[in-house]
Amino acid sequence: MNFAEQYIQAERVLLGSSSGLSEKWLQDLIAKDPSILGLGELELRQKERIQPKAGRLDLLLQDADSKRRYEVEIQLGSTDETHIIRTIEYWDIERKRYPQYDHCAVIIAEDITSRFLNVISLFNGAIPLIAIQVQAFRVGGHFTVMFTRVVDELSRGLVDEDEDAEAQPADRSYWENRASKITIGAIDSLLNYAKEIDGVLSLRYNKYYIGITKSDQAFNFISFRPKKNFLRLEVKLPKSQDVDDHIDQAGFDVMDYDSRWSLYRIRLKPDEVQTKATAIRHLIRLAYERWAA
Repeated sequence: MNFAEQYIQAERVLLGSSSGLSEKWLQDLIAKDPSILGLGELELRQKERIQPKAGRLDLLLQDADSKRRYEVEIQLGSTDETHIIRTIEYWDIERKRYPQYDHCAVIIAEDITSRFLNVISLFNGAIPLIAIQVQAFRVGGHFTVMFTRVVDELSRGLVDEDEDAEAQPADRSYWENRASKITIGAIDSLLNYAKEIDGVLSLRYNKYYIGITKSDQAFNFISFRPKKNFLRLEVKLPKSQDVDDHIDQAGFDVMDYDSRWSLYRIRLKPDEVQTKATAIRHLIRLAYERWAA
């Protein structure tokens, strides 16, 4: 086969300039399959969602496996001041009305200029915000669109990760009193599983969680939140079907996946650290290999 003869040049098309390729067309396209945005397996909650005294939100999307919601605003052509303000305003309204969800603002435009890219980046220091550039192409007799994330949500470190240890004092005794010696002992066993992979790992006792260090540097591919009678193991891995299947087969008591921090959260009773050791070791190794890559 002569592949050169099969090649078709894609022609860039400006949305709105071609018959039928309107903002509503793009809105309906995303609503039909929100996964095309590249933000995960999202589902549509509502189109043209009425905002009290503030117009209509183009799209409200939600992560199917967590309580994460995305307030999405679409604009053809270049983004501008009103687009940014409107997006943030709708995000703020939704997060105040429904605080039980984790909210993220999403701006979609054909052209996000360098000027507004800088402005959006500044907002992103305080507001969870994603900017996506959309491009439409004609290929033969068909149209297609491509979404490119040009500003990602600012990745924030875990609480205490860069705070002075003296400002947030915590040690083993602090956690044994706050949780129990039994659950802290179970964490010792989990650390030993990790040390089978890397012998220099150690625990770091922070005020709000217990993390992992390597050579005195934070290395939180796993972390722990102990309670009186159980502990929560947090494993930093992107959500995948293979990991989901492994967790199901092991019979873990699993909480909702934390998509914001890319964490699997598993409740463990102290005795399960031993009875489910093989399954736990597998998760720890997966997380370590990804973190160290």
